[in-house]
Amino acid sequence: MSYHIVVCGSIVPDPLQTLTPMDGPQGPALKNEMMLPAVLDPWAGHALFEAANLARKLPDCKVWLVSLGPKAKLQQVMMAVAQKAPFQFVAVDGPASGFTDSFAVAESLAQAIENIADLDKGKLLLFGGWQSASRGSGSTIQMVAERLGIVDQFQGVDKLTVTDDGIEVLERVDGGAWLASKVEGAPAAFGWATGELPEPPNNPQVGMMNMKSIMPALQQAKPAQPGTGFKVQGVSVPQVVRETRIVKDMPVDDIARELVDWIKA
Repeated sequence: MSYHIVVCGSIVPDPLQTLTPMDGPQGPALKNEMMLPAVLDPWAGHALFEAANLARKLPDCKVWLVSLGPKAKLQQVMMAVAQKAPFQFVAVDGPASGFTDSFAVAESLAQAIENIADLDKGKLLLFGGWQSASRGSGSTIQMVAERLGIVDQFQGVDKLTVTDDGIEVLERVDGGAWLASKVEGAPAAFGWATGELPEPPNNPQVGMMNMKSIMPALQQAKPAQPGTGFKVQGVSVPQVVRETRIVKDMPVDDIARELVDWIKA
């Protein structure tokens, strides 16, 4: 049993940076966006690591990473990501901010996937983040799947197990519980939550192998304008609300009692 796994994952500003929205010539943007260090979207990172782990355990599996973003930023991020897991890279040159239309982004990603020469859609497992660190709308993977004609879709996936008669899936639901499902096989789409795998250590040999596809993919990246016709009226940073009371030498019993009262309120 073999699968062709396509992971959709873009880049986002490093979460340790302070993000300041501003009005740009083409609508809302982030202040000094091109100067901010970028990383692979953490949700997409989980999907990529799970894809690589699945491909390692099954015969004749292939993994592609399809990313939409500015080429210069993609190159910067892939220098680090390439050492984490083996994949074939497919780049689409376009904006990676959170102020783009997810429907148009999904269309650009779907076109890029359809143009992968060696992809067998009968074996396709579409991976991506359940949500995104740039917007968290959780809609892009669903629309990419719809565009590719994939009707078996799972969101909030924490675990995927391939068995002799299909694929067992655990989807995250409220209360720390999972919804267990089973699908016969490909094609299917999976929006990953955090999965179960830690971030793999860097492997320079994997990085050298991946760079063989990354540099040509960046050179051949086709431009996309997913923001056309989409307008954001305005953006602002959420206001932080903190009600802190500083009390010195407060007895532990009183602290506990106050916490219990707060929880019960």
